[in-house]
Amino acid sequence: MLAEYKAQQNTERGFRFLKDPFFFASALFLKNPQRIMALMMIMVVSLLVYTLAQRRLRQALALAHQTIPNQKGKPTAIPTLLWVFQSFLFIRWLEIDGIQTIVNLTSKHKHILSFLGSSCQKYYFVS
Repeated sequence: MLAEYKAQQNTERGFRFLKDPFFFASALFLKNPQRIMALMMIMVVSLLVYTLAQRRLRQALALAHQTIPNQKGKPTAIPTLLWVFQSFLFIRWLEIDGIQTIVNLTSKHKHILSFLGSSCQKYYFVS
């Protein structure tokens, strides 16, 4: 029972993202109970995807005995996916005269993408 109680912190830490201004959850107002339930379902599924992606990144880093730089430039083997999202914020897809390219994609981003797998790399034209 003590282990279950201690594991509760992990779940609560996951829902902390609802308060983060990066996700804009506090800016929503819903009156209809069905819409509130639908939004909560979307938020729970989003949390699941977020947690699984973060876990996949951390496992890949541990398996390769690698690190990526954190916000302060120091190496970390346990990055948060929020930081990864923020570091990818200014990457843009650009098409000029039918030629598609990704701009602002640095070697740091490619290094991070190498741990996220081909399912993420294809969106950045990285193989």
